[in-house]
Amino acid sequence: MQPFTLPEFYVPYPARLNPNLEQARVHSRAWADEMEMIDSPQHGTAIWTEADFDAHDYALLCAYTHPDSVSRKLDLVTDWYVWVFYFDDHFLELYKRSHDMAGARAYLDRLPAFMPVDGEITETPTNPVERGLADLWTRTVPERSADWRRRFAVSTKNLLDESLWELANINAGRLANPIEYVEMRRKVGGAPWSANLVEHAADAEVPAQVAATRPLQVLRDTFADAVHLRNDLFSYQREVEEEGELSNGVLVIERFLGCGTQEAADTVNDLLTSRLHQFEHTAVTELPAVLEEHGVDPGSRLEVLAYVKGLQDWQSGGHEWHLRSSRYMNRAVAPESGELGGLLGLTGLGTSAARIVPSLVTTTPRRTRSFTHIPHQIVGPLRHPDFCMPFSTGQSPHLDASRRENIIWARAVGMLDPIPGIWDEHKLRAFDFALCSAGIHPDATLPELNLTTDWLTWGTYADDYYPVIFGRTRDILGAKVCNARLSEFMPLDSPVTAVPANALERGLADLWTRTTETMAPGARETFRGTVEVMIDSWLWELANQAQNRIPDPIDYIEMRRATFGSDLTMSLARLARLAQEQTVPPEIYRTRPIQALENAAADYACLLNDVFSYQKEIQFEGEIHNCVLVVENFLDCDRERALAVVNDLMTSRIRQFEHIVAHELPALFDSFALDASARQALLGYARELQNWLAGILRWHEGTHRYEESELRYHPAAGVRPFGGPTGLGTSSAHVRPRPTAAAGAAGAAGAAGAAGDSEM
Repeated sequence: MQPFTLPEFYVPYPARLNPNLEQARVHSRAWADEMEMIDSPQHGTAIWTEADFDAHDYALLCAYTHPDSVSRKLDLVTDWYVWVFYFDDHFLELYKRSHDMAGARAYLDRLPAFMPVDGEITETPTNPVERGLADLWTRTVPERSADWRRRFAVSTKNLLDESLWELANINAGRLANPIEYVEMRRKVGGAPWSANLVEHAADAEVPAQVAATRPLQVLRDTFADAVHLRNDLFSYQREVEEEGELSNGVLVIERFLGCGTQEAADTVNDLLTSRLHQFEHTAVTELPAVLEEHGVDPGSRLEVLAYVKGLQDWQSGGHEWHLRSSRYMNRAVAPESGELGGLLGLTGLGTSAARIVPSLVTTTPRRTRSFTHIPHQIVGPLRHPDFCMPFSTGQSPHLDASRRENIIWARAVGMLDPIPGIWDEHKLRAFDFALCSAGIHPDATLPELNLTTDWLTWGTYADDYYPVIFGRTRDILGAKVCNARLSEFMPLDSPVTAVPANALERGLADLWTRTTETMAPGARETFRGTVEVMIDSWLWELANQAQNRIPDPIDYIEMRRATFGSDLTMSLARLARLAQEQTVPPEIYRTRPIQALENAAADYACLLNDVFSYQKEIQFEGEIHNCVLVVENFLDCDRERALAVVNDLMTSRIRQFEHIVAHELPALFDSFALDASARQALLGYARELQNWLAGILRWHEGTHRYEESELRYHPAAGVRPFGGPTGLGTSSAHVRPRPTAAAGAAGAAGAAGAAGDSEM
């Protein structure tokens, strides 16, 4: 009996079948035999029988997902999929079932030798996985550019290596939280790897100059998430009930929301639909602009469009294959059943187009709801739940001195000037950025504390500035020009020579000089990147606000880290690390455990800020960038339910943070054979992030920034008061100094403030 009824999927494009299917079937069968994948026991275990291979029908998968590929490329792509599915089953039988972590590490450590980006393969294959990889790599990479080879090698290595994450969770009986699951599923699920093969099959490479931009990254990620979530729905019965797997999105949602399996399946399908809507939105609204901005030539633009079409073909074709493969739960809708009913309707060859209209009708309300939010609704203060915070922090003895010097600095660079009137002294004192820096850096010297305080001041001023100056008029071009100007005040190998024209530029020029004068070149470039990521993310906010579009939940979480300034404020927490690159090899900070640690901390802080700022943003600013609202929209629920979900996400992220420190960091130390000084430096960084988290919570609980009495004060005549349709983020121009004393208010824009008044 099936554990749930498959939902109505969003399938907006008809599936098409490659006419070279039968040739691919014959070829892939012969190739799998040659690689000894069929009826060839491995350590006494038969991975696939002849019947298994025929029933899975990987040639049908590739014929559906690559309908326009020529025969030779379809054969090669099919061989790649035979290999990747064989690897998955091979790893399951030999290492997952036995929980053999040591054997799995040794097994995976050999595989990169069979996919060198440059040069020849020198190792001798010893099993079908190694043999198949060596053959495929040799047949594929000569036709591709060096940039494509590097990207494909990374996605293949991620696919292989992160199987250890799945195995570690199985050994510990640990179920991932939803955010962690989506991020990791992209690596272990293989869809980014599939996206690389789409380029090869279509002979349409994404130009290196735009491959790392947000639109292309979002297209890859939304493609990957949709592929994986669809697979999770079809494979739940096999993976969860038969194999004891924990890496399945339906199971993750079922446990996280505490709901039944059918409700969890429907929620996963809603998320799948949302990701496909995000894919389409990005392709239509963001991709053309980035191609124009980077001056991509017409031929390369056609290749990008062919790539996008290839990703769309994969979605429709992959869905059609899932309806037919014996690997999956599809009895109620399988073609051989002869049934035309059921939620998916017709299923025979050529009938996929018949499902388009029902899928559009079913999913249109969800798409429409994202664009129909009514701004400035009166919502009142949001109840604050009992936040999970296992960490504490001290407070710098230099707090009062830093408060005084911060006022002097802000006045000197022009942040308190009446024109443009973003802030005045009352507002700056009430924000109390020094209080935040005193918590996140309790052991800092006064100059160090001042530097952090001033960065937080600059970041929040900048984020207040963009909505007021560019948001009201929807001047996204002006905001882009502003960003380009700001980059001029962060030179990598020379003093600042550009002449600042306003407080924003004067503040950044001063901070850049004070921060980077003793930094190594690599650290300086990394730090500059954190600032650019933050200011570029504000353009995304401006565009969404102009469209009145509530973001997709996954896109929101991932962009929220940027709009919040997470990278910037975390870099402030490890400036010592940036200045001491020799203590910890730079590549360690790019490993999955460190990145997962940072993302878990960032998400907790971002979501915390969204809870506190809900009334300010939704009622007074007419904002849409708040996770409580995003969850309300996605789950179509009331704010109390959305708040509970957000708080559960916060708790799960802080628990993941603790898990990484306790279990994954020690494993990382051993895996890279780090010496004692590097281990201590990384453990010190984890403690600094704990201070960062505890300091942010302390500030939120003490600030007056979100109190309604403070929000209702407005400036001089000529500017409308709070609560009116005043445009994106205009709250910062609407707070009039109160007659009551607020100079010592326990309020700081804090580490969160470095990235977001429209967000805080």
